[in-house]
Amino acid sequence: MDITPHDIQNRQFRVKFRGFDVKEVDAFLEQVAEALRANTERMERLERALERSKREVSAYREREETFKSALVNSHTVLEQMKSNAKKSADLIIADAEVKAEKLLQRAHKRLSQLHEDIAELKRQRQQIESQIQSIIETHTKILETGKEEMKAHDEQDDRLQLLNFPRKNPA
Repeated sequence: MDITPHDIQNRQFRVKFRGFDVKEVDAFLEQVAEALRANTERMERLERALERSKREVSAYREREETFKSALVNSHTVLEQMKSNAKKSADLIIADAEVKAEKLLQRAHKRLSQLHEDIAELKRQRQQIESQIQSIIETHTKILETGKEEMKAHDEQDDRLQLLNFPRKNPA
């Protein structure tokens, strides 16, 4: 049963012989009613404050859930970004390795070609040296043959001059 301050103030008691002093009872009831009124108002204020606090707590819990959700989402996004960055880095590295391998293969091919070119140039040099040596030997033989022929002609000329002895000129 709820008793309000109004109930206390309006309560009437039967008066009996040798009963309580009515003024004293009324004064006391007035004090009790006032105390009850103050407590009721205080309780109503506290209930309103409690309701306001409950709403605030509810709002804070909603914000907390929102923040938790945002934190989880941002963590997930961060992990995805890390994963994507790692995949991207792996792709870049793989691409660079492929390009480096191709470049290395081209360099080896070029080096091999240069070695072949050098070997060909050496072979051509030896061939040219042999040809020049052969030409020199041929010309040397021709010169020697020419010297021998000249010598033979000179000997023949000398013999002819001996045969053509000197004649006296009638002068």
